Amino acid sequence: MTWKVLVSAPYFLPVIDSWRDRLAQEGVELIAAQVNERLSEEELLDVVADIDGIICGDDRITERVLEAAPRLKVISKWGTGIDSIDSKAAAARGVPVCRTRNAFSEPVADSALGYMLTFARKMTSLDREIRQGKWKKPQLMALGECVLGVVGVGDCGKAVVRRAVSFGMRVLGNDIVELPNDFVDATGLEVVSLKELLATADFVSLHTDLNETSFHLIGKAQLEQMKSGAYLINTSRGPVVNEPDLIDALQKRIIAGAALDVFEDEPLPGDSPLRQLDNCLLAPHTANSSPKAWNRVHESTVRNLLEVLQKTGK
Repeated sequence: MTWKVLVSAPYFLPVIDSWRDRLAQEGVELIAAQVNERLSEEELLDVVADIDGIICGDDRITERVLEAAPRLKVISKWGTGIDSIDSKAAAARGVPVCRTRNAFSEPVADSALGYMLTFARKMTSLDREIRQGKWKKPQLMALGECVLGVVGVGDCGKAVVRRAVSFGMRVLGNDIVELPNDFVDATGLEVVSLKELLATADFVSLHTDLNETSFHLIGKAQLEQMKSGAYLINTSRGPVVNEPDLIDALQKRIIAGAALDVFEDEPLPGDSPLRQLDNCLLAPHTANSSPKAWNRVHESTVRNLLEVLQKTGK
C-alpha cells in the first residue's frame, strides 16, 4: 500500500529528503512541489489528480482543487493558519484539515517585541545617522512608559502580553471571544473595545486569525483613530490590514510607523510603495523562524498526516 503525498510547504521542502525513508516505511511516497511562497489554485489543479494527502503551506486549496483531487484523504497544514484552505468544502468531502495549534507563538512574540524596542529606541534610524556622520541625540522612549494594544489575544497574543508586562508596559487587549479570567488577572491585561485600544496605544500589535471578521480589520478609519505617534505591528496575516490605506497613512504620517512581517500579496511586489517608506520596517514572513519550533511542527505535521491516512486503510 502506497499513499502519494504532495509536499508544498516551503519550510518542509528543505528537509524533505530526511523524511523520505521514514515515511516510506509507513507506505508514503513524498512528491516535492516546485514552489516559492505558495501554490496558486491553477498550479494545484495540475498536480493533485492522483494525490492522497497534502503537506501544505499557504497554498490556495479551493473547492475546485478539492474536486480535482478524488483520492485526497487529508490536508496537513505546516503551521497554524488555514485561511487559504476551503475547510467547508473539505469537510463536505470528508477530507480532514489538520494543523499545529500554538505553533510559533514564542518566536512571533519575540519579533513583535523586537519591533517595539526598535521603534522605541530608534535603533535603525540612529544607526543610519551615525553612518552618515551625524551625532544627534533624540528623545527616546522606554517600553515601560508606553501602552501596548494587542488585537487578538490567542496563543500569540498571550505570549506578547506576557513579554510586554515584563517590560512594565500597560497592556490593552481586544478579542471577539471572552478571555480567560485567570490570564487577565495574572497579567493585568485591560480588556477594552477596539476603538479605545486604537485611541490609547503607543503600539498596536495584530495577532488575529484571518477570517471574515478580521479581513481588513485595520483600514482608513481605524488608522485615523490611532495616535499620531503610534506604531502598527502586523505579524499575523497580511489581509488583516488594508494595505493601500496603511500606505496612505504612512505617507501622510497619520501614524508614526509600521512593522510588517506579512503582506496582502506575498512575496511583496517589487513596485510596492512600502519599499520606499522610511517609517516602515519590512520582513519576508519570517516571524515564525525558530529551529525548535520548526522541528516541532515538522513532527506534528507528519503525525497528523499519518494518523488520518492510517485510519483510511487504503
